[in-house]
Amino acid sequence: MFHSLGRYILLLWLSFRKPEKFKVYWAEVMREMVSQGIGSLGIIVIISVFIGAVATIQTAFQLVSDLVPRSVVGGITRDSTILEFSPTISALVLAGRIGSSIASQIGTMRVTEQIDALEIMGVNTPGYIVSPKIISGVSMVPLLVIVSVLLGLGGGYLACAVSNTVSTADYLSGLTDGFNTVIVTVCAVKSLAFGFIITSICAYQGFYTSGGALEVGQAATRGVVYSCIMILFADLIISKVLL
Repeated sequence: MFHSLGRYILLLWLSFRKPEKFKVYWAEVMREMVSQGIGSLGIIVIISVFIGAVATIQTAFQLVSDLVPRSVVGGITRDSTILEFSPTISALVLAGRIGSSIASQIGTMRVTEQIDALEIMGVNTPGYIVSPKIISGVSMVPLLVIVSVLLGLGGGYLACAVSNTVSTADYLSGLTDGFNTVIVTVCAVKSLAFGFIITSICAYQGFYTSGGALEVGQAATRGVVYSCIMILFADLIISKVLL
C-alpha cells in the first residue's frame, strides 16, 4: 500500500513540473477538455433530468400531506440535488466514462512502448500525458456538475408539471425558500475533488500497466473501482467537514 501511495505521489509530482513547451501542453489540455466535457455531456443530461424527476416524485409521495406545506418538496429536491445527487452520482458515472478511457489510453501507450519512446526522447511523459488529463478533469467536472444541478431541478419541475401531487408554483416557491449558500460551496468542493480523484487515480493505473491487452482492461477496471471508492470516501469527509 505504501509503495503504491509513494508511486502515486511521485507521479503527481512529475506531472506538474515546469513544462518544456507550454503550447504543446495547452493543446493537449484543450483536446482533453473537449473529450471529457463535451463527450460526457449527453450522459449527464440524461441522468440529471431523470434523477431530478424521480427525487421530486418520491419526496412528494413521502412528505406531502395536509400538515406539510407542498413547497417543502421543492426545497428538499433542491438541497438533495445540489448536495448529493448531482455531484456524487455524476462523479460515479464519469468515473466509468472518463476514468476507464484515461486508464485504457495510457495503459495502451505503456504496453505498446509509446511511453518508453517518449522517455528516450527526453520528454517528461507524466507531464505530457497525465497533467493535461488532470487539469481537464478538475476544470470540466465542476462544469458538468453545474449542468447536472440545473437539469436536475428542471427535471423536478417537469415532474411537477406532469403529476398532480405538487403544483409548479409550489415547487418554484420551495426552490427559493430558505436557501443556504453553504450547499453551493459544498457542491463546488466536491466536484473539484471528484474531478481530481477520477483523473489522477485512473491515470496512475494506466501509467504503471505492464503486460498486454488483458492487463490494460484490468487496469481500467481497477481505476474505475478505486475511483468510485475514493469518491464515496471523499464525499463523506467533505460533508463531515463543511456541514
